[in-house]
Amino acid sequence: MTQKRTYIKWLPVLFGGLLTTASCSKSFLELQPRGTELEDNFYQNQEQVFQGLVSVYDVMQWGNSGGYTMKMPLLSAASDDAYAGGSDASDQPSWVAYDNFTLDAFRGPQLGLWQKNFTGVYRANLLLSKIEKATNLTAAFKTRVIAETKTLRAYFYFDLVRFFGRVPLILGAVPTSELYSQKQAEATAIYAQIEKDLKEARADLPTTLPVSEYARLTKGAATAILGKVILYQNNNGRMAEAAALLKEVNTSAAYRLLPNFGDIFRADNKFNAESILEIPHSNLAAWGDWGWINGGEGNVAAQFVGAADYSGPLYSGGWGFCPITEDLANVMKNDPRFQHTIIDGNAMKAQGAKYNARYQNTDYFVRKYAPVTAFRSSVGTAEINWPINEIEIRLADTYLLEAEALVRGGGDAARSQYLLDTVRRRVNLPSIPANLDNIYQERRLELATEGHRFFDLVRSGKAAAVLGPRGYKANKNEVLPIPQQEIDITNKVLEQNKGY
Repeated sequence: MTQKRTYIKWLPVLFGGLLTTASCSKSFLELQPRGTELEDNFYQNQEQVFQGLVSVYDVMQWGNSGGYTMKMPLLSAASDDAYAGGSDASDQPSWVAYDNFTLDAFRGPQLGLWQKNFTGVYRANLLLSKIEKATNLTAAFKTRVIAETKTLRAYFYFDLVRFFGRVPLILGAVPTSELYSQKQAEATAIYAQIEKDLKEARADLPTTLPVSEYARLTKGAATAILGKVILYQNNNGRMAEAAALLKEVNTSAAYRLLPNFGDIFRADNKFNAESILEIPHSNLAAWGDWGWINGGEGNVAAQFVGAADYSGPLYSGGWGFCPITEDLANVMKNDPRFQHTIIDGNAMKAQGAKYNARYQNTDYFVRKYAPVTAFRSSVGTAEINWPINEIEIRLADTYLLEAEALVRGGGDAARSQYLLDTVRRRVNLPSIPANLDNIYQERRLELATEGHRFFDLVRSGKAAAVLGPRGYKANKNEVLPIPQQEIDITNKVLEQNKGY
């Protein structure tokens, strides 16, 4: 496949965002720009359809839609894992608003998250509508692209329903005359469509991938998402169904827990055997445009979470966002995973390193996505070209989700115990009873700062008790406000979420 990027004239996404580029490369998602095409003349052959598919995948990397809205650090700041941080409270006010739940229709990360995910939905819908008219497609290629695209649409809608609850459910092209009249669907309808897409797609996805296709979706990834989707709906009558799907992933020969916990997030160990859904980042684009970071391939989150103005071995200076809470540091202080999860600033200073304390500083920093100097880019603007992937779902996550589903559904208690014990045994921790409290606590320790904690607190009903001191209000802060800009542009067809 020749190396190029094709620029397409896209229609507007619902409602305020714009679509940008489609791409194709020998190295999946990484390419050089060249040439132009109009959408009406595109999707004519297998290469162009593949470029359309890459354009859908591309949205997963975005971290600068409507402001910096990288999921991992943003959700960590919303939970009890971390604070917002930064230079001061005005540095990223949307992060601070999510951190202390002073969100309103204008203030918060909602616009960026809305635009990003609806861009993904739009691109997926466009590709699904165009692929039927394309010629010279092999049956196997077409089947796989449709499966990947449906999985991606489900992925974007899963974020939308968790972040916003009721959102428009759009499954095809929207006529211009109807663009601003799309009403919100109930969460139950959105979840039903997500399940439908994933159930149709997963059988047509490969179980394993050649190295050249790492970052593409597999059957395991789609199955893991489906298991999470069912579990997140909190219907105990369906927990056996969720457990069965998660067991399918957990017993697959495609995955295994890494023996050394510290190896999971090494930037030189991408797409390792524990990774189920991983979002790739690289510095190959040599990006340097601060005003349009979505065009790059790098992970700016690493820059955000590093200690500000750091001077010393191992790390590069960051911007001081997401300082780890004292609570998480205390909970993990005797846990073997601490050193791979949290950077102890006082220990660094004792060894001669220096950094500047910033807003909400605790002297504890995120380790899993830290800006390690060895991976600092030498091309483009280094701060926005960190080649550090995001592992969105990994095997320990699905082990603990299956254990939870088994307990909640009255399933195999011995297997639930085995799953919890296996996660703990890797880091030489003893067995503890496989009850819900212990499983939720293990999820916090195992998955800390990976972006799971906030949604875990919400779906388990623990958010008000844990986050109440931070300003969280039940029956309101489970979801974000609908962006006021979107309500205004639809002339209030969209309705604001309760309490905002």
